Amino acid sequence: MVQRQFPRWSELRPLLRIQPPVLDPTRRRLSRAHTIGDLRSIARRRTPRAVFDYTDGAAEGETSLRRARQAFQRIEFHPNVLRDVSEVDTSRDILGTRAALPFSLAPTGFTRMMNHEGERAVVRVAEQSGVPYALSTMGTTSIEDTAAAGPDARKWFQLYVWRDRSAGKDLVQRARESGYEALILTVDTPVAGARMRDVRNGLTIPPSLTLKTLADGAMHPAWWFNLLTTEPLTFASFKRWEGTVAELINEMFDPTLSFADVEWLRELWDGPLIIKGIQNAEDAGKVVDLGADAVILSNHGGRQLDRAPTMLELLPQVRDNIGDRAQVLVDTGILSGADIVAALARGADSCLVGRAYLYGLMAGGQQGAERAVEILRSEIVRTLQLLGVSSVDQLDSSHATLRTAT
Repeated sequence: MVQRQFPRWSELRPLLRIQPPVLDPTRRRLSRAHTIGDLRSIARRRTPRAVFDYTDGAAEGETSLRRARQAFQRIEFHPNVLRDVSEVDTSRDILGTRAALPFSLAPTGFTRMMNHEGERAVVRVAEQSGVPYALSTMGTTSIEDTAAAGPDARKWFQLYVWRDRSAGKDLVQRARESGYEALILTVDTPVAGARMRDVRNGLTIPPSLTLKTLADGAMHPAWWFNLLTTEPLTFASFKRWEGTVAELINEMFDPTLSFADVEWLRELWDGPLIIKGIQNAEDAGKVVDLGADAVILSNHGGRQLDRAPTMLELLPQVRDNIGDRAQVLVDTGILSGADIVAALARGADSCLVGRAYLYGLMAGGQQGAERAVEILRSEIVRTLQLLGVSSVDQLDSSHATLRTAT
C-alpha cells in the first residue's frame, strides 16, 4: 500500500514560479519561438497565404529546396571530447573584415511586403549583430534610405543586370555614394523561374484587392492595416510595378547576361565583387579569373531551376577548384546554426540566410528578425561546444561528413 499525505505549504512554495505577464503582444509571440521552424509557424499564422508562400515556396515541384534541406539532414557531426569550450569565438573573416557571426543577411525581394518595417528593420538588426546585410535590387526601400537606417552596418548591394545597362550603372554609383562596401551580381535569373505557389495564389506586386485577398484579409487584419496605412511599396531601384513577379523579371532583366558583364562590373566597381548563383566548379573558376573576390553557391533558394545542384554537395568541388583565390559563400536551405556550422566544416568561408530572418520579420517585425539571428547564434555556439570546437576558424572536414542517402 502506498502511503499518501497532503503536501505542506513549505514543500509547495519552492515549486511555485509565477511568471509575470508579458504585456507586449510581439514579445509574447516571440517568446514561444525557440527555433527558426517556430518562427515559420508564427509567420504562417500572421501573414496572408500568398505573401507567406512567396517566401516559403520554390520553383515547380520544389525539388531543389527539398534536396537542400535533405542534404543538411544527412550531415553527420564528429565531436571531440575533453576540450575546453567554456569560451567560443563565433567571429569570421568575411571579405577581409571580421564579422561577429559567420553569416550574412541575404538580399530578398519585396521585403516590406512581408512586414511593413522591411529593409530598415533588417539593416538595423545587421548593424546590432555585427553581420553584413545585402539590399536587393528588388528590395522595397531605396538604397539611400536603407543606408540611413543602418549607418554603421556593413552593407552590400545586390544587382540584377537590366536590359538598360545605364540604369544598372546608376544603381552601382548610388550604392558607392551611399557607402555600400560590396557589390553582388546575381547571375541565375536570365528569366523567371516557375514559382507555382505564386501562380496559384495569383500574387501581384503590390498585392491586389480581390474577393480572395479580401477574404484572406479578414484572417490577417493587422498585416493589411499595416500595408494600407504605411508608405506605398516602392523599390530600391525603381518607383512602382503592377503585375506578377515573373512578369517583372521577364520585362526588366537581361537574358543576354554573360561573362563580359562580369568584366564590365569589375571595371565599374572597385570594391569587393561577389558573384551569386554559381552552380558548378567551372563557372566558379571563370568568374574568379575575371576578378571576383567571392562566389555564392546558390540555386536561388530553389526558386529558379528546379532540380538544380545541391550546394552542400557541390561545395567541396568548388573549394578544390578555386582554392584560396576567392571566398566561397553558400546559401539555400539554411535554417539552423547547425546548418551553418556544417557548411563551414565542408569548406565554406561563410553563409547567407534569407528565409530564416524573413520568417522572423513576418512573425514580429524587427524584434522577430532579431530573434531569428539570436536563435542562429545560440545554435552555432551550442553546436561548436558539443563538437569540442572553441572557434569557427577551427572547423574542417573532419568535423562533418555527408552520410550516404538511403
